[in-house]
Amino acid sequence: MTAVSFDYGQRHNSELVAAKRIAETASVNHRIIDIDIAQLGGSSLTDHSMIVPDGDTDKFPNKKRDEIDNDAIPNTYVPARNTIFLSYALAVAEVTDANHIVIGVSSVDYSGYPDCRPEYIEAFEHMANLATKAGVTGHRLSIQTPLQKLSKAQTIELGLSLGVDYGQTISCYRADVNGLACGVCDSCALRRQGFAQAGVTDPTHYQAG
Repeated sequence: MTAVSFDYGQRHNSELVAAKRIAETASVNHRIIDIDIAQLGGSSLTDHSMIVPDGDTDKFPNKKRDEIDNDAIPNTYVPARNTIFLSYALAVAEVTDANHIVIGVSSVDYSGYPDCRPEYIEAFEHMANLATKAGVTGHRLSIQTPLQKLSKAQTIELGLSLGVDYGQTISCYRADVNGLACGVCDSCALRRQGFAQAGVTDPTHYQAG
């Protein structure tokens, strides 16, 4: 098993520090792949001249959205990010003889990103088996999305049942240099809502004030 993280020019590397720490705790091989998506711009997560907006969970109710409204997709969407990530993960899978790629996308409580939808994952899996040596020689690759149909609350409950220490995890879009979450961006808003709906104390380390 190999865990893969990406240093893609995001605003902070706190998530990478956390990923490394969690992988070490779980005794899992961890690779950080450098990709300079930031040079392309187009997202507040990679372009410091853009403002990361505060979260608004009312925009994305707790249900699957069948249609994507372009005006509702926040500027935190990074163009083609999941496609790029999955392509690298696909290469890692081939060189490590892995048959499964696991990605934590959800199409229930999410920010409306088009590359989190089930139809996208299905299309990528189909492409992966057409475009790889593994796929065309009978070693079928599958994309696993265990969180696809879970709300944030259900995801939290699943993680707790598996012994996840959420105090070690970071999902904030604008965490500070110490890894403290802002508490108000889209990711933080959905995370807070998830803990509240699950009836679980939120162990996230937030910035003061």
